[in-house]
Amino acid sequence: MKRTAIKRRPLADTVLAKLEPEDREYREAYGVDRLYFVVSPSGRKRWEVRYKKPDTGRWAWLGIGAYPDTSVKLARSRAQEVAETVSHGEDPLEKRRQEKAEKSSDRMAPWSVTAEEWLEHKLKEGVNDEYERHVRGWLDNDALPILGRIPISRVTRADCVRVQQRIEKRNALERARKMRVWLRAIFRYAIAHDRCDHNPAADMGVVARRKTPSKPFAHLLESDLPGFLQALRQVSSGTIVSTAVWVVVHTASRPAMVRWMHWDEIDLDNAIWTIPAERMKSSRDHLVPLTRQVIELLEGVRPLANRRGYVFPSRNGSKTPVLSSSAINNCIDLAGYKGRMTGHGSRHTAKTLLSEHGWPRDWTEMQLAHALPGLEGVYNKAAWIKPRSIMMQWYSDYLDALEAGITQEMIDEFDARIIVPGMGGERLEMTPGR
Repeated sequence: MKRTAIKRRPLADTVLAKLEPEDREYREAYGVDRLYFVVSPSGRKRWEVRYKKPDTGRWAWLGIGAYPDTSVKLARSRAQEVAETVSHGEDPLEKRRQEKAEKSSDRMAPWSVTAEEWLEHKLKEGVNDEYERHVRGWLDNDALPILGRIPISRVTRADCVRVQQRIEKRNALERARKMRVWLRAIFRYAIAHDRCDHNPAADMGVVARRKTPSKPFAHLLESDLPGFLQALRQVSSGTIVSTAVWVVVHTASRPAMVRWMHWDEIDLDNAIWTIPAERMKSSRDHLVPLTRQVIELLEGVRPLANRRGYVFPSRNGSKTPVLSSSAINNCIDLAGYKGRMTGHGSRHTAKTLLSEHGWPRDWTEMQLAHALPGLEGVYNKAAWIKPRSIMMQWYSDYLDALEAGITQEMIDEFDARIIVPGMGGERLEMTPGR
């Protein structure tokens, strides 16, 4: 279509699409918003807007996008933005140049700037102190020495692999796995802020060292428990450490959950410990019933609480506000069970013992905070807190009995007290353990 054939404005989409090129580039007024349609001799088409410079009062042109990628609606919106910028006394062309310079500056900023921003953002989201400590250690010891000074937009996949290999050389393969998660997250943050265009940390698992098949955490079976519990009672590791170990043993909770236990999470009146979702792998609150024995243990360390409110605070000068990650296992080692039992292994022990004595799988799995398989894990949100309270009170009483030297007759007596509901929904009862 020749431009001489244009009969009305604003120009219709069909007109814009059919306008033919000429020997020289030409502009046609769209009809509103000081918007013009430009057609080059090669047939390429674009939008320009005419505006008056605030400082000199002279007319100028500003390109606002190619056609058809920039639709009429978008072109008009951009033309109105230009008019608004001029009304505020700003030159839109100078503003664009400044934004481009700032964008270039952000893209050329060192990787360390974005990494620190990302960590600050995570802290505002409410991650716990242990998460911060792990990420901080990784940044300072592994990532910043390699990536720190490289412009964020110029970090390559090879650079990221170097960080991974640095950690793998120490055989810290689990740390390397977490590093891949953190590194991908930092680049996603950078992409969202237009500091780079792709994520060089993606798919690094393809070249990661494979872990050897993991062995179960060292744990004890029922026949080994009397000696272990008696030996643990004799260990002098300090009230806070030894209490933490006993709480791990009686609740079958992950040692890290116990170490970071906070008094705000404890409801002694209702005998419930609520672990908040942000500290759980399942990302949902987890309820742990507290037995009489556990409540006595917690009441024993209540006077030792510090101002931060942690149940098991660390000694002064420690890097973390709570017991170190090795404190619980060190206590077990002092009891003479190094290599035979661990804090996490007490979960294996509890699962085995409870299963052998007939407690339902759903209850034991929920006590261990394990996700149910398949669709059941999606739809089944039952916490079974009441029956689990009975189950765990039986477990605490049984541990006490084992420590005291339980006989086979006593074992039979304990098992006889359990009335486990079947699929028909029979009533659950239990005779007090002591």
